[in-house]
Amino acid sequence: MIDSSYLMPCLVVFALLCGLRARIDVYDAFVRGAKEGLLTLLEMTPYLCAALTATALLRQTGVMDALTNLLSPLLAHLSIPDAAAGVVLLRPLSGSAALAAVRDVIAQTGADSRAARFSCVISGASETIFFTGSLYMGAAGIRKAGYTIAAAMIAYMAGILAAAICV
Repeated sequence: MIDSSYLMPCLVVFALLCGLRARIDVYDAFVRGAKEGLLTLLEMTPYLCAALTATALLRQTGVMDALTNLLSPLLAHLSIPDAAAGVVLLRPLSGSAALAAVRDVIAQTGADSRAARFSCVISGASETIFFTGSLYMGAAGIRKAGYTIAAAMIAYMAGILAAAICV
C-alpha cells in the first residue's frame, strides 16, 4: 500500500526531473508561474470582494429570510424541506455561506434528518455559480455570460429536483 503523504513530494520531484530532462530552467519557470499567479489574483480580487459583499448583505439584511418565506410554498410542493431553503438559495452565491446554512440545518433538525441530508447533498454536489462565474469570467475578461449563467442555473435546479427525489 502506498502512503499518500509522499504523493506531493513525489510529484514535485517528478516535475523537476521532467523540467531538467527537457533542459528547462525550472527555477525561472517557477518564478514566472508564481508571478502570473499573483497577477491573476490581483485581477480577480475586485470580483471576489463583490461576490462576498453581496452574499453578506443578503444574509445580514434579512433578504434571505424574506426569500425563504416567499418560496416556502413552492419548496414544499417540490418536497424540499423548509429548513434547507437557506442552503438552496445560498449555494449558487457562496460556498462558505451555504456551509454555514448546512451547519444551521444540522443544528436545528439533527444530522440524520431529511433536511440535513438534503442540505449536504446540495452543498456537496453543486457549484457556487455566481461566485465562480463572476470570479473567473471577470478575470478572463468575459462580459457577456448570460447564457452560461442561465445554463448553470438550469443544471442547479435539476440537481435540486434530483436531490429532492432521491434523498
